[in-house]
Amino acid sequence: MQYLVSVIDDKSNPGSTDRQPAISAFNERLIAEGYWVFAGGLADTDAATVIDNRGEQAVFSDGPFLESKEYLAGVWVWEAPDLDVALKLAAEASKVCDRKIEVRPFQ
Repeated sequence: MQYLVSVIDDKSNPGSTDRQPAISAFNERLIAEGYWVFAGGLADTDAATVIDNRGEQAVFSDGPFLESKEYLAGVWVWEAPDLDVALKLAAEASKVCDRKIEVRPFQ
Protein backbone atom coordinates (compact mmCIF):
# COMPACT_ATOMS: atom_id res chain seq x y z
CA MET A 1 0.00 0.00 0.00
CA GLN A 2 1.15 3.54 -0.67
CA TYR A 3 1.08 6.30 1.93
CA LEU A 4 1.24 10.08 1.66
CA VAL A 5 3.58 11.25 4.41
CA SER A 6 3.22 14.98 5.05
CA VAL A 7 5.88 17.01 6.82
CA ILE A 8 4.22 19.69 8.96
CA ASP A 9 6.17 22.73 10.08
CA ASP A 10 5.11 25.50 12.44
CA LYS A 11 5.75 29.19 11.73
CA SER A 12 5.78 30.05 15.44
CA ASN A 13 8.03 27.12 16.44
CA PRO A 14 9.85 25.86 13.34
CA GLY A 15 11.90 22.68 13.25
CA SER A 16 15.69 22.75 13.10
CA THR A 17 17.17 24.04 9.87
CA ASP A 18 20.30 21.83 10.00
CA ARG A 19 18.50 18.53 9.33
CA GLN A 20 19.31 18.05 5.63
CA PRO A 21 22.24 15.60 6.13
CA ALA A 22 20.09 13.42 8.43
CA ILE A 23 17.13 13.61 6.05
CA SER A 24 19.36 12.61 3.12
CA ALA A 25 20.66 9.59 5.06
CA PHE A 26 17.08 8.61 5.99
CA ASN A 27 16.02 8.93 2.34
CA GLU A 28 18.91 6.73 1.24
CA ARG A 29 17.75 4.09 3.72
CA LEU A 30 14.15 4.35 2.45
CA ILE A 31 15.43 3.76 -1.08
CA ALA A 32 17.68 0.84 -0.08
CA GLU A 33 14.84 -0.85 1.83
CA GLY A 34 12.30 -0.38 -0.97
CA TYR A 35 9.94 2.10 0.75
CA TRP A 36 10.77 5.17 -1.34
CA VAL A 37 8.38 6.26 -4.10
CA PHE A 38 8.76 10.04 -4.13
CA ALA A 39 9.77 12.97 -1.91
CA GLY A 40 9.95 16.70 -2.21
CA GLY A 41 10.20 19.83 -0.13
CA LEU A 42 7.80 22.68 -0.77
CA ALA A 43 8.35 26.42 -1.13
CA ASP A 44 7.00 28.70 1.58
CA THR A 45 3.22 29.21 1.64
CA ASP A 46 3.74 32.77 0.35
CA ALA A 47 4.59 31.18 -3.02
CA ALA A 48 1.26 29.29 -3.22
CA THR A 49 -1.55 30.03 -5.66
CA VAL A 50 -5.07 28.65 -5.25
CA ILE A 51 -7.20 28.11 -8.36
CA ASP A 52 -10.99 27.67 -8.18
CA ASN A 53 -12.55 26.87 -11.55
CA ARG A 54 -15.90 25.62 -10.29
CA GLY A 55 -17.82 28.66 -11.56
CA GLU A 56 -18.05 30.61 -14.80
CA GLN A 57 -14.39 31.65 -14.72
CA ALA A 58 -11.28 30.46 -12.95
CA VAL A 59 -10.41 32.49 -9.86
CA PHE A 60 -6.72 32.71 -8.91
CA SER A 61 -5.81 33.69 -5.34
CA ASP A 62 -2.34 34.33 -3.96
CA GLY A 63 -1.30 32.49 -0.84
CA PRO A 64 -2.29 29.20 0.75
CA PHE A 65 -5.84 27.86 0.74
CA LEU A 66 -5.82 28.05 4.54
CA GLU A 67 -4.06 30.52 6.82
CA SER A 68 -2.51 28.66 9.72
CA LYS A 69 0.62 28.70 11.85
CA GLU A 70 1.18 25.08 10.74
CA TYR A 71 1.77 24.34 7.09
CA LEU A 72 2.80 21.58 4.70
CA ALA A 73 6.57 21.82 4.32
CA GLY A 74 7.16 18.68 2.24
CA VAL A 75 5.94 15.22 1.35
CA TRP A 76 7.06 11.67 0.91
CA VAL A 77 5.17 8.88 -0.82
CA TRP A 78 6.11 5.51 0.64
CA GLU A 79 5.28 1.94 -0.33
CA ALA A 80 4.87 -0.11 2.85
CA PRO A 81 3.30 -3.51 3.50
CA ASP A 82 0.92 -2.12 6.15
CA LEU A 83 0.07 0.88 8.32
CA ASP A 84 2.21 -0.34 11.23
CA VAL A 85 5.34 -0.22 9.08
CA ALA A 86 4.39 3.23 7.73
CA LEU A 87 3.81 4.54 11.26
CA LYS A 88 7.13 3.17 12.49
CA LEU A 89 8.92 4.87 9.59
CA ALA A 90 6.96 8.08 10.24
CA ALA A 91 8.07 8.14 13.88
CA GLU A 92 11.67 7.92 12.64
CA ALA A 93 11.01 10.60 10.01
CA SER A 94 9.62 12.98 12.63
CA LYS A 95 12.79 12.61 14.70
CA VAL A 96 15.06 12.93 11.65
CA CYS A 97 13.46 16.08 10.23
CA ASP A 98 12.44 17.59 13.60
CA ARG A 99 8.87 18.19 12.49
CA LYS A 100 5.42 16.66 12.87
CA ILE A 101 4.43 14.00 10.36
CA GLU A 102 0.99 13.02 9.08
CA VAL A 103 0.47 9.60 7.45
CA ARG A 104 -2.48 8.97 5.13
CA PRO A 105 -3.03 5.91 2.95
CA PHE A 106 -3.99 6.33 -0.68
CA GLN A 107 -7.35 4.79 -1.55
